[in-house]
Amino acid sequence: MRLLLDTHVLLWWLADDPSLSEPAAQAIANEPEIFVSAATAWEVAIKRALGKLEAPDDLSGAIDTAGMQQLPIGFAHAAAAGALPRHHDDPFDRMLVAQARCERLTLVTGDARISRYDVPVLAAS
Repeated sequence: MRLLLDTHVLLWWLADDPSLSEPAAQAIANEPEIFVSAATAWEVAIKRALGKLEAPDDLSGAIDTAGMQQLPIGFAHAAAAGALPRHHDDPFDRMLVAQARCERLTLVTGDARISRYDVPVLAAS
């Protein structure tokens, strides 16, 4: 199972936060293919600038150190995100859904609204 981490899941993992469910933590620890979207870096940068969250100063380095792969946003991802039904209005989450679908990844998230899309989900909380 190849995993794509939602933003909050990545931050929980990096901080060893107990909010992350044990099954999700075990999957992340044991799966060799873990992806983090460029949309996550974008979301973190915006929310850090607004003072809404704390994250590592070098998020890219933290992802690399954790052995995760960075997933760029491509044209196909953008088109797929735009074509999704309006179950969710958060553009970052819509991009993650589109990327998970396009790349055949399981999205690890605590957001129950994501399960309304046709995408494999692993509950993170």
